Amino acid sequence: MLLQFKTENFKSFLDEMNFSMTPAPKQKDLEYSILEHKIGNKTYKGLCSAIIYGPNASGKTNIISAMDVFKEIILKGNIRNSDELRSPNISEGKLELIPNNLNKCPKPTKFYIRFVEGDLLVEYELNIDLGLFLDRNYQRKIKFESLRINDKTIYERTDKIEFFNLKSIEKYLINEFRENEESAKSIARNNLNETELFLTNGFKMMFSSKLVSFILEWFEEKFIVIYRADATEIKSKLDNTKGGKIFINRTTNEAAKLFGINSNALGYVVPEDGGEPQLCSIFKDNGVAIPAKHFESYGTVRFINMFPLILKSLVEGSVLVLDEFDANIHPMALMNIINLFHDDDINKKNAQLIFNTHNPIFLNANIVRRDEIKFVERDDETHLSTHYSLSDFKTSGSNGVRKANDYLKHYFLGRYGAIKDIDFYDLFETLIKDNSSEDDLYEIGRASCRERV
Repeated sequence: MLLQFKTENFKSFLDEMNFSMTPAPKQKDLEYSILEHKIGNKTYKGLCSAIIYGPNASGKTNIISAMDVFKEIILKGNIRNSDELRSPNISEGKLELIPNNLNKCPKPTKFYIRFVEGDLLVEYELNIDLGLFLDRNYQRKIKFESLRINDKTIYERTDKIEFFNLKSIEKYLINEFRENEESAKSIARNNLNETELFLTNGFKMMFSSKLVSFILEWFEEKFIVIYRADATEIKSKLDNTKGGKIFINRTTNEAAKLFGINSNALGYVVPEDGGEPQLCSIFKDNGVAIPAKHFESYGTVRFINMFPLILKSLVEGSVLVLDEFDANIHPMALMNIINLFHDDDINKKNAQLIFNTHNPIFLNANIVRRDEIKFVERDDETHLSTHYSLSDFKTSGSNGVRKANDYLKHYFLGRYGAIKDIDFYDLFETLIKDNSSEDDLYEIGRASCRERV
């Protein structure tokens, strides 16, 4: 269960962005939206969902991008560029795209995450010096790295590394470390690599492979981040199957029928050459299979591609982060999915749903809590983003936010910010008067558009 994520100097977020998934203090409404996870005699509380609002180009997607990039850095274990991307997020492999472009001198990019899983509260912080925006030749360096388990600091790394409270994770330590503690510490101190995480390298190899594997498994399996709306195509894994066959996933097909399809069924066709299975609309009477993207609506196909992720999240208790979750999907279907995450009988494993949207239908006190409604606003002059929650507003005064308020109405009145008045009238009036369907090109200087940065 995710409790907190922070980043700084990441794209449009120059200052610290604190994304909290813990309930706001003293907020009592919709108690069923609160998840609980007990470790020893401590109980940690988290929110079922978070819905991020803001105008276009405000920085909503940058929050998801930061989560995506941080996850990838953890899994690959270094801050070097990579040509193989696990998502459409190019910043995963081209880290010089991350620093805010207003910086005149290098400033560290910071990440922090806090989550609970099993009997562990994990806090991990990473500060990295990537240089200036687009400086791909900069000598990158990890400035700070720390690991805390159950409120106890395990290690802190700067130019050197210091160890604390190793006895608190004794059951996770490898036998070789117990026998050679001082030697392991000495080797670790003398073999720090400026671009490699100590967590996934030295600490894993010499101190606790079991603990690191536990953390990596959470990032890999329990922290599902879909960076872009059109990148949710999930290939069905059909092992040991013959080519030229059609396979129907009963669960997915039943979900498709409830959502609405134009064919008899949706299934996967395995090519004769054994290539990747393709989602197809199946017409049983004719014995015909047509690629679903050519026959079903975009919204239907996208829902079916997302469905395994939603199911996985609810079954395994994962954090599901989706960019533009609502794209081309009817609000009532989305509302039903949100309600599943808020239902104790369905969401038994503390799954969480985080997504950004432009759809105001969720701005409803009867659907989500104030602390589940997040906003992102971007300054027109500095182009810097800020993030805050509806629960950050006081409950008293003329601008106070109370449960009885019409959140949707007040949002469009600009009372919460994170909205922009866009008026194309003057522009179109001028263009129509000039009888022009194209804008004139004008030169502002010399530059090259590079496909690879």
